[in-house]
Amino acid sequence: MLSLQIIRQQPEQVKHKLSIKKFSFLHLVDEILALDDERKKLTHESEQLQAAINAMSKEIGKLMQAGKTDKAQQKKEEVNAHKAKQGPLRDRLSETEKLLEEKLLLLPNLPSDKVPPGDSAKDNVVVKEGGKIPELPSDALPHWDLIKKYDIIDFESGARITGSGFPLFKGKGAKLQRALISYFLEENLKAGYTEYSPPLLVNETTAFGTGQLPDKEGQMYFVPADGFYLIPTAEVPITNIYRDMILKETELPVKMTGYTPCFRREAGSFGADVRGLNRVHQFDKVEIVQITHPDKSYEALEEMVAHVERLLQTLELPYRIVKLCGGDMSFASALTYDFEVYSAAQKKWLEVSSVSNFETFQTLRMKIRFKETDTGKTRLAHSLNGSALALPRIIAALLENHQTENGIVLPEILHSYFGDEKIST
Repeated sequence: MLSLQIIRQQPEQVKHKLSIKKFSFLHLVDEILALDDERKKLTHESEQLQAAINAMSKEIGKLMQAGKTDKAQQKKEEVNAHKAKQGPLRDRLSETEKLLEEKLLLLPNLPSDKVPPGDSAKDNVVVKEGGKIPELPSDALPHWDLIKKYDIIDFESGARITGSGFPLFKGKGAKLQRALISYFLEENLKAGYTEYSPPLLVNETTAFGTGQLPDKEGQMYFVPADGFYLIPTAEVPITNIYRDMILKETELPVKMTGYTPCFRREAGSFGADVRGLNRVHQFDKVEIVQITHPDKSYEALEEMVAHVERLLQTLELPYRIVKLCGGDMSFASALTYDFEVYSAAQKKWLEVSSVSNFETFQTLRMKIRFKETDTGKTRLAHSLNGSALALPRIIAALLENHQTENGIVLPEILHSYFGDEKIST
């Protein structure tokens, strides 16, 4: 959520930044300022009215002590008349505050000055490429055919058990997925992250805290009987661990990681882009989250980007790092780097990670603060998160890029986790 103070201090700058994100409803800024003016006016009127009531109540006491009951009764009638105005005034103030909050929630986060301009994904900026794109034989197979060849994922049974987009991993497919999860978690622990195994369902307050509500309710699975949402990413429960908490400055940064299944309702289109593991409703992902000092959050972002890059390098996958333009950014992000791996059989780039700095957008909602050591002042922390890594497209790229006549030869880093060097028939 954007700070009302920033909107009031720099309304034209806020509009400019929102326009970089291609946000169409810039008039909301003026409406928010008008509602804040009305809120201040009504608050002042309410305080003045209460002050008048308090003053007259004291005067009534003095009049009664002096035996001036007639004048005291007259003042009581004036107090009652003032009190009659309080209810409607409080109602107007409550309605104004509620409307102000609703309109504030409609504003996305402001993009960082580092965000490039642009309308859509075609305007994103490739900042780095690494790895070598393999030269596959002409009869190389896409991962959905390799899956059938080696019998490692059963899409048909998954669809029968639940529905389309819920793959059933089996045999060496399940083992590969477990190996990747273990490897990613171990590397995250080595980098100083603390591991968590969070709940897979969250309440409305938790989903609101990270910005999934009210922006992404259509993408989440909802359990109406309990009012719970299935998590779209481990970011949601893990970041909320520190909701409503005040940390010591010396406790920053807080570095957290966790593995969870993730649930998203977004897989609704057709064609090659969503075949096989390219897009599914349920998938496994390892997440990294940081709560940092505001002065060090962009340093932390670069550290997280370098960490994800190292993971891809050890998996021997060709990759590129893409800085998202304003028009392709998420609602809550201030700056995002996407990681894409090259799928040699499909001849296309597949997104496998997003690493983002949210600055105070999430922490203001969750009231995650820290107390400065020198001044004792309480400030909002910054929050960041990234996929390290999402498994479906990683598995797709591993299968396609590492296919040989003798099976899928896995990168050396996975041999000890998988218990073998390759997947074969």
